[in-house]
Amino acid sequence: MLDRYARGFTTRLFTPLARLLLSWGVTPDAVTIAGTIGVAGGALLFYPLGQLFWGTVFITLFVFSDVIDGIMARLKGHGGPWGSFLDSTLDRIADGALFAGVAIWFFTGGQNTMIAVAALGCLVLGMLVSYARAKAESLGFTANVGIAERAERLVSVLVVTGLTGLGLPEGFLLAVLLALAAASLITVYQRIRAVRLQSLDAEPAP
Repeated sequence: MLDRYARGFTTRLFTPLARLLLSWGVTPDAVTIAGTIGVAGGALLFYPLGQLFWGTVFITLFVFSDVIDGIMARLKGHGGPWGSFLDSTLDRIADGALFAGVAIWFFTGGQNTMIAVAALGCLVLGMLVSYARAKAESLGFTANVGIAERAERLVSVLVVTGLTGLGLPEGFLLAVLLALAAASLITVYQRIRAVRLQSLDAEPAP
């Protein structure tokens, strides 16, 4: 939802940077890989040490690579199955590292098992949200529906985790993670329902 409404703004914002990188000979794949390394590295290095604010700042510097690489591919006219596959696969790595980093800290030094378990729940359900869409598309259906797509999950967890590092009570982070897990579960249901309805429409009449 957020991605659809913000796409025009982010495209206008990052197109100059995308053009600059292309003029330097940087490829969209290189940006995708660098962004994933930055997000995953920041999440697994800063968060387990309890550096929630600075970890979020570091991650944010790389998280927009997911927008920039797409703009670069469109400018080059090279968008295709390979780029889509690489981007989607590395997104799963980045998302997994993000929630895993939060979980590791709160299982250890953060000493808040409820937040850690909620973060793991978001990790699993987030992967399921993405899998449902990918599997649907592999079968010829569409499942790009739902109230908790990737943009919503990332913005929610990054903003609240960063503020928690600045002193926001941990209860807010727990509430957001629980709400995000619930929204992800609803999104999975919405995608299953959407595919089921499409499959019924595709069945030949008796």
